[in-house]
This record gives sequence, structure tokens and C-alpha cells, in this order.
Amino acid sequence: MYHIRVRACALIVENDSVLLIQCTDENGIHYNLPADGTEPGETIIEAVKRESFEEAGVEVDVGDLVFVSENAPHMTGHRIHGLSLMFRCYIKENSIPKMPPNPDPNQTGVKWIRINELDNIILYPNIKDQIIQYAKGNYQKNQLIEEYKLKEQLI
Repeated sequence: MYHIRVRACALIVENDSVLLIQCTDENGIHYNLPADGTEPGETIIEAVKRESFEEAGVEVDVGDLVFVSENAPHMTGHRIHGLSLMFRCYIKENSIPKMPPNPDPNQTGVKWIRINELDNIILYPNIKDQIIQYAKGNYQKNQLIEEYKLKEQLI
């Protein structure tokens, strides 16, 4: 049986910055949106809320579906076929981003990165151009991002 992994992602943009999860591994520092796979018995919206809290310590209201990103292994060389659903999220009042008490092993921070500084980091997947356009209000709602077409990151 062929399986496609569905990931729930939170796109949180405030004050010309995007909230990202900082990770450090053998290749150095990179960033991700708060995101992970859905769990059995969980809706995609429930997963977005859970991941926002588990990875960034924030409670969110989930807005529109903004981007859909496909990672097709036969096109990218990755081993898992993944579909990421990225929702615009809004941090609830009195909720402050912070490191979780039990972070993933490679998670080293929760950071606000200025939109105009996105080109200076490594972001997986490399949707920096899409986030920049989104922040400017110039984006196609429900845009399909095919990861094999994204620019290679050289930093």
C-alpha cells in the first residue's frame, strides 16, 4: 500500500516577521514552520493547533489554507511522499512563543525572523519567496508548491 504523509503547518506572520522553529543538526542551523504529521483520530486543524503548541508554545486560531506543498520522492530524491498543508495562523492573546518543555532532539529555538532576512537562512521546504509574497499580499490562495521546482539554498 502506498502512503502519503500529511503534514499540518502553521504560517504565523506578525509585524513583518514569521515565527519559525530553529533546528541544529550535522549540517548546521536550519528553520521550519511549526509543523508535523497528523495523528490518528485528529483533524488537520487540530494538528495545526497541536503542533503550534508543541513546537512553539503558542495557542493559535487557524485561518485560511494558504499553501499546499508536495514532496514527491521520485522528483526530489527524498524517501517519503509528503503533502504539507500550510494554514495562516494567529497567536491567541496572552500566548507567547517559547521553547517547549520537551522539544524535538534537533530543536534549538523558536525565533521571529524578519521577512526581509529570510534570504539569509535555510528554510525547509524553501518557501521563502512564497512567504515574502504572502507578507506583501501578493500571493495565490491555495497555491500548490512542488518542492522539486524550488530553488536550491546556497548559504
